Amino acid sequence: MAIVLSGMRPTGKLHLGNLYGALQNWINLQDKYKCYYFVADWHALTTGFSESKEIYNNTLEMIMDWLAFGLDPKKSTLFVQSLVKEHAELFLLLSMITPVGKLERVPSYKDQIAQLGESRTANYGFLGYPVLMSADIIIYKANYVPVGIDQIAHLEFTREIVRSFNNIVQKEVFIEPEPLLSEFPKILGTDGRKMSKSYGNAIYLADTEDETAQKIKTMFTDPRRLRRTDPGVAKECGVFMLHNIFTDKQTCNEIESSCANASIGCTDCKKILIKNLNEKLRPIREKRKQLQENKKNEIIENIRESSKIASQAAKETLNIAKEAIFNNYL
Repeated sequence: MAIVLSGMRPTGKLHLGNLYGALQNWINLQDKYKCYYFVADWHALTTGFSESKEIYNNTLEMIMDWLAFGLDPKKSTLFVQSLVKEHAELFLLLSMITPVGKLERVPSYKDQIAQLGESRTANYGFLGYPVLMSADIIIYKANYVPVGIDQIAHLEFTREIVRSFNNIVQKEVFIEPEPLLSEFPKILGTDGRKMSKSYGNAIYLADTEDETAQKIKTMFTDPRRLRRTDPGVAKECGVFMLHNIFTDKQTCNEIESSCANASIGCTDCKKILIKNLNEKLRPIREKRKQLQENKKNEIIENIRESSKIASQAAKETLNIAKEAIFNNYL
């Protein structure tokens, strides 16, 4: 069976953009492939070392969201990156064949420095994170990595490392992972920008129904609709984008038509969304609440055990790589 690998940085509770973007895709893939999904806690340190004390709680919150939303540990191997030390060793070995200039030309490198500032990015870990990312992928001999079209360049970096390594040792130790292109739904936050924790515009799985309702009520809608009688274009409205996820197709069609001829106002449109969204999330939120109240210790123990399974798989690949490099000289 083909292998899929993906990870998330532990930034805490997940919002609708995370859930119905990456996580829903993960859940769909676990029925078709052998999947490894991991908490990328070392990656979190590359730009947030000063907040490292938050990683434990953020990891636990994120895993509870994973489980509540439907990720199944019986179908997928869920693990924490830092519990699988083999990632770090392969990262070290790959670093020896990776030119610094190549790292400085990674598409997102200068962009993230501009966004985050040099105080958060002036470290070797940040410069070298694409190498660690490559180690994460190829140590499990992943055939596929689910990515959006804008992330293909990052995966190509990994493919180039594989070619370089195999060429140097004159063996096919690693395989080149292929992109598993995914259509991630565009989900806007309450202010009309992309939903993001850093923007403070997110709706979280952990929010109460009242908190969700209040956030929806403040959401930006089509700027054309300055008055109740102004016609709008639903497809350009963040509220309608959420309707496409939480509301049945027939009602969505009716809302789209009613928005275009101004026979429905934004307030009424939001009321429909609040009802449908909370109904859809209610059983998921109830499961999350049960996990939070009764299952924290069990979750921690299970993630440790599944990390051991991941470690065993990683160790097998790492040993093959070390043999190819050192020819068992020790």
